Amino acid sequence: MAVLLGTKDGAAFIGEQLASLLAQSWPLVDLWISDDGSTDGTTSIVESWRTRWNKGRVTLVDGPREGFAANFRSMIVDPRIHADYYAFCDQDDVWEPDRLESAIRWMQAQAAQTPLLFCSRTATITETGVQAGYSPLFRRPPSFRNALVQSIAGGNTMLLNRAARELLAKASATTEFVSHDWWAYLIVTAAGGMVRYEPRPLVRYRQHATNLVGANASWKARFSRIGRLFKGQLASWTDTNLNGLAVNRDLLTHDAALCLRLFIKARKGNVLRRFRLLGRSGVYRQTFMGTLGLYLAFLWRRI
Repeated sequence: MAVLLGTKDGAAFIGEQLASLLAQSWPLVDLWISDDGSTDGTTSIVESWRTRWNKGRVTLVDGPREGFAANFRSMIVDPRIHADYYAFCDQDDVWEPDRLESAIRWMQAQAAQTPLLFCSRTATITETGVQAGYSPLFRRPPSFRNALVQSIAGGNTMLLNRAARELLAKASATTEFVSHDWWAYLIVTAAGGMVRYEPRPLVRYRQHATNLVGANASWKARFSRIGRLFKGQLASWTDTNLNGLAVNRDLLTHDAALCLRLFIKARKGNVLRRFRLLGRSGVYRQTFMGTLGLYLAFLWRRI
């Protein structure tokens, strides 16, 4: 089991995160920590944990210093990291004790050669650790048709088996991405893998004063997403994802390729043509309001 932890000036909270990793019920955990240029003593704290870490090895490497997405990408493609399972980890969260074991037990019941991705809902906490709410509870099945327009879970909740990591590494070696969690969801579903969304929160996701919105389902968060839509940010992110999928078209199943083709065509032409092709593609978001927003985005050419 390898935990891929990205750090950047996380000294204030990384000790609490590492303590929650050490308290995991899964017995063997190797830590791979990519530090992206911390100047606040984060690396010194990591080094101090080496003598306390009794679950495996602690490996600290220098990150590319090009942002969080590039930092996680560097670990995804790193050939030195070998394990049966891989979990992404942020520097300031708190994991529930069975966060790893819950995912691995599910994976052990599946075929090892199938790319598998486990993710979950999160509980949000303030900087001081006070519970602030929950991320949305999604009920529709995870799929490529959903992944094209929505990332359903944070990377801090994700765990991949070896087949999924090899698939993701192959895809990530050829392209950049907006965020590792959305990209992982896209690639695993595009290639016919399985995704398990666990409704029970297994990670306490720390929100900071500069971006605290309570749960992601809050009205403030909704207006924030609408603001990004009007600014065209969603369209830009979609372009990046589609470019990445185009480079990796050989990994897509026949069904995913057909869906992708319809979705790309649906972004062009007049309104009726866009709506008709969007409907044929079967693309959807997890909630009614989310799907309504998707159609509005197509109406305004913001996706």
